[in-house]
Amino acid sequence: MTNNPCVVVGVTGGIAAYKICTLVSSLHKQGMEVHVLMTKEAQEFITPLTMQSLSGQKVITDMFSVDYTPDVHHISLAQKADVFVIAPATANVIAKVANGIADDMLTTTFLASTCEKLIVPAMNTAMLENPITQDNLKKCASYGMHILESGTGYLACGTTGKGRMPEASEIEDAVKELLVTDKYLHGKKVLITAGPTCEAIDPVRYITNHSSGKMGYALARAARNAGAEVTLVTGKTNLADLRGVHMIPVTSAKDMAEAVLPLQQDMDLMILAAAVADYTPSITAEEKIHKSEGGMTLELERTTDILKTLGSHKPEGQILVGFSMETEHLIENSQRKLTSKNCDFIIANSIREAGAGFAGDTNIVTVISKQDQKELGLLSKDETAEQILRLVTRRVEHVLIDD
Repeated sequence: MTNNPCVVVGVTGGIAAYKICTLVSSLHKQGMEVHVLMTKEAQEFITPLTMQSLSGQKVITDMFSVDYTPDVHHISLAQKADVFVIAPATANVIAKVANGIADDMLTTTFLASTCEKLIVPAMNTAMLENPITQDNLKKCASYGMHILESGTGYLACGTTGKGRMPEASEIEDAVKELLVTDKYLHGKKVLITAGPTCEAIDPVRYITNHSSGKMGYALARAARNAGAEVTLVTGKTNLADLRGVHMIPVTSAKDMAEAVLPLQQDMDLMILAAAVADYTPSITAEEKIHKSEGGMTLELERTTDILKTLGSHKPEGQILVGFSMETEHLIENSQRKLTSKNCDFIIANSIREAGAGFAGDTNIVTVISKQDQKELGLLSKDETAEQILRLVTRRVEHVLIDD
């Protein structure tokens, strides 16, 4: 992805157009150059001034306006775009782009663009499921356009069904994936674990930790964007499922071990970012334990050490990466873990450092191998994930990256 990618957003006449305000604002805040094209129908739902204020760019609405700079706009913008997204995409505009009809500035620029294209359908369920619309979507896909599947829910027409436009965050995720042109993990299988485990005491109580799962999900997102086939084994989190990732939800450490261990032989890269419980109650009460006078003793037993088990059965050529969360002696403890678990890399993360930890969106980690170590500094978890993947794959190019 370039430092300042150009994203062109085409807005058509659907009630879901209001969601695009959030998308445009978010992309612009992240330093992207965002240009908005609006059909005349779209302007009935939201004003060009709103989009101009959010994008920092003049909104293009008229094919024949003389207000613009003297270049041929549909050509210059088409050449500049890295990704062109149409959202909401009505049945009408889908029919046009599927058949090469260019009768306004949006469809003309779209037809002239050679960049990655994303169609986000949003309409009444009957219109979406109409065989004509479905044929047009298949035709768009056959031309290399990407289709972001509509959601199911309550629609503006008062019915409930498929046709709801995905949230702005989902569209942004798809745009960012398309902006990554270096698919250096294409054809590789990657397994990542994320989140906490919950060890039941009785039917209503359990032992857990503060893991949010954000780091593991960021790694899965980055690996997917780099072209990998990703499996994410995740404990309970408040995070949405990742599009294009095989999700395996688990609850306990036992569940996670049973999900992860059988998949080892098929994986090129395994990154264990989950915060797995070291101990679990020896006995789980069948009924709720009621309080009584005095204290209570809870007997615990060790859970399966998933990372160590993987390390002792690691097939030739597989890269195994573990995480180490420490409150003291970060590097020393992490180096010991690297050796004792037979890992290729350990990602050392101190919860004592400002910006690091569970719930936040930033992290400070040190990537440790048997040869050396590299501190990444304070970064967003998405940036941290991208750098971790680059580091652990760059040093083993003969295994993971086909030159």
